[in-house]
Amino acid sequence: MTSQVSSPAEQADGADSTLVGEQRKPAGVKDVHRLDRVIIRFAGDSGDGMQLTGDRFTSETASFGNDLSTLPNFPAEIRAPAGTLPGVSSFQLHFADHDILTPGDAPNVLVAMNPAALKANIGDVPRGAEIIVNTDEFTKRALQKVGYPASPLDDGSLDGYSLHPVPLTTLTVEALKDFGLTRKEAERSKNMFALGLLSWMYHRPTEGTEKFLKTKFAKKPDIAAANIAAFRAGWNFGETTEDFAVSYEVAPAATAFPTGTYRNISGNLALSYGLVAASRQADLPLFLGSYPITPASDILHELSRHKNFGVRTFQAEDEIAGIGAALGAAFGGSLAVTTTSGPGVALKSETIGLAVSMELPLLVLDIQRGGPSTGLPTKTEQADLLQAMFGRNGEAPVPIVAPCTPADCFDAAIEAARIALTYRTPVMLLSDGYLANGSEPWRIPDIDELPDLTVQFAQGPNHTLDDGSEVFWPYKRDPQTLARPWAIPGTPGLEHRIGGIEKQDGTGNISYDPANHDFMVRTRQAKIDGIDVPDLDVDDPHEARTLVLGWGSTFGPITAAVRRLRASGESIAQAHLRHLNPFPRNLGAVLERYDRVVIPEMNLGQLATLVRAKYLVDAHSYNQVNGMPFKAEQLATALKEAIDG
Repeated sequence: MTSQVSSPAEQADGADSTLVGEQRKPAGVKDVHRLDRVIIRFAGDSGDGMQLTGDRFTSETASFGNDLSTLPNFPAEIRAPAGTLPGVSSFQLHFADHDILTPGDAPNVLVAMNPAALKANIGDVPRGAEIIVNTDEFTKRALQKVGYPASPLDDGSLDGYSLHPVPLTTLTVEALKDFGLTRKEAERSKNMFALGLLSWMYHRPTEGTEKFLKTKFAKKPDIAAANIAAFRAGWNFGETTEDFAVSYEVAPAATAFPTGTYRNISGNLALSYGLVAASRQADLPLFLGSYPITPASDILHELSRHKNFGVRTFQAEDEIAGIGAALGAAFGGSLAVTTTSGPGVALKSETIGLAVSMELPLLVLDIQRGGPSTGLPTKTEQADLLQAMFGRNGEAPVPIVAPCTPADCFDAAIEAARIALTYRTPVMLLSDGYLANGSEPWRIPDIDELPDLTVQFAQGPNHTLDDGSEVFWPYKRDPQTLARPWAIPGTPGLEHRIGGIEKQDGTGNISYDPANHDFMVRTRQAKIDGIDVPDLDVDDPHEARTLVLGWGSTFGPITAAVRRLRASGESIAQAHLRHLNPFPRNLGAVLERYDRVVIPEMNLGQLATLVRAKYLVDAHSYNQVNGMPFKAEQLATALKEAIDG
């Protein structure tokens, strides 16, 4: 049997999801349908454990060998008001037997733990999709809290969906009645019951989740046993209930990946590993000076676990202290890093300018979120580009690097370190909440694949005066990179003045000379302009007239939209920027080849502004600032209009 299981609007990465091959029904076993992809969304109160449930389903899916992409979505409050729309937390997972790029436009399956979760998410669910609801939570009070005049389970409003009413709370409490738990304690395991049900439904492995629960609750073995029992009860319920007549298989994505060892990884974890790898390749200790801020805090948490690799983490009292300590560590010879989000970058701007003046390597990782001010702490945005480019007093140019997927964060961290160490400059790395919290498979690289980042510190005099004496000039530059020497404090004979006041070329002495200041400003700019970055690759198999240009986390949705358009016979070119300052040297020539250039961004057109100003190209912006990533169907429609225009 082959049948359509989703509409084109649901698909993120090209062709529709369909049932593949024949359904199988061995004697005494329920029907099993094979799918090529599935999009599942778990939704409930922020205290219902939806993020943990999604993480566990994702981990088992990764170990099974599917390609996947995730989208966690949760409130900024630690514990938002229970049962309310603002308190809904969700986790969406798209997994497939082939290469995919996004978490999907719309779920094939929605698991709604209460009325608020249903109401907050039903608008994204296409007709015909499966909805699993926890009927125990559909009480009169809970319905009134979110504005339901009557239960949607009874009024016919869900008739167009495949509805599965399941008393998840009651079933969980019943499964745990022998564990001596209070009802409230037992109810906390209902997310594990739901995870067990979905694991049965999609033939996910179970061993990893049970091992995880034993480890997580190692000091509370009774709680571990209760969660495992709830998980198994959910699996058994799916196996025995008549309401779920079909289960589904999604085969491993055997041909989607190059040969290698893979693991599931989030963007923040990939950044952390990239920083550790960079410090090892540079043979430098890694120092992180950071103040906790959403969505960057996970990097601080992760790096604090790796003291065995020479990592030192300093949780500062504020953003300014964090970067100040990092810059001091850079002066002392460490690979220095500070992590933050947009509001923190504003506070760090003076010290970034000091690092520009002192010409020391420093990595500033901005995990962007919705703004301005506190804005939307747990939502994503790309609105810090112009702040990264210009957000300092005076002429203070800084290189900017942007990863494009969660796994790419590893390579972007190493590239940012390469630039900082080679050119003696602070570097801004612009990730965002979508990449930071999202995850995908990552091929673990071999050590010999990583670049050599070894640094040569200054060891002695580097300049001869007119009288023949040899001295150390801290601002005498490498003729190729224009980088100044990196002299470690305490090295005999290399004592020199350091600080924020303008330096004399070469000697580093304080200078108020107008001509010297003009020369130093132009030299610092020339150093950044001269950074060696790869040319921009363009994907244009059919000599298109329209180019879509992106940067950062828009890569997945843009690529998915381009795939859709090409599958329907349209001709469109695609290019994606990793380096935003300096731009690749061939960018101007690339832009000139096309009649139309469209730049989708999760801001009001910041890259488009830079491109128009530098290349005098009439780039067209397509913008969204709602705290969520683009949907592929949405972008495909906008790009089709650009092609036709």
